[in-house]
Amino acid sequence: MTRIIRGLQKRIERLLQSNPDLRDSDDRLLANIYWNHISKSRFTKAELEGVTKFLKMVAGGQLPDFGSVKRCRQKLQQLYPALRGKLYEKRHKRAKVVKKELTDWNPW
Repeated sequence: MTRIIRGLQKRIERLLQSNPDLRDSDDRLLANIYWNHISKSRFTKAELEGVTKFLKMVAGGQLPDFGSVKRCRQKLQQLYPALRGKLYEKRHKRAKVVKKELTDWNPW
């Protein structure tokens, strides 16, 4: 997990350095990160046009942001066990390990 975060940190740092307008918008930053990944994939021109429209909606804040969706799901699953998925318990057990990794993580 830490390795993934460190790789992402480098990409985000480069994006923030080269595009100062991304510093104030998580939506635009996320759209750029997604585009960097998607543009390396094999998509047809028509598929890329659809992806571009979608990412413009993300960047423009026209869609619910990922963090809000995640927090809402987490709260609902906390309150209503019937809404929990198969990975709920596994994720909660793993959370302690990830929390320690992030606490001990020194990016510099």
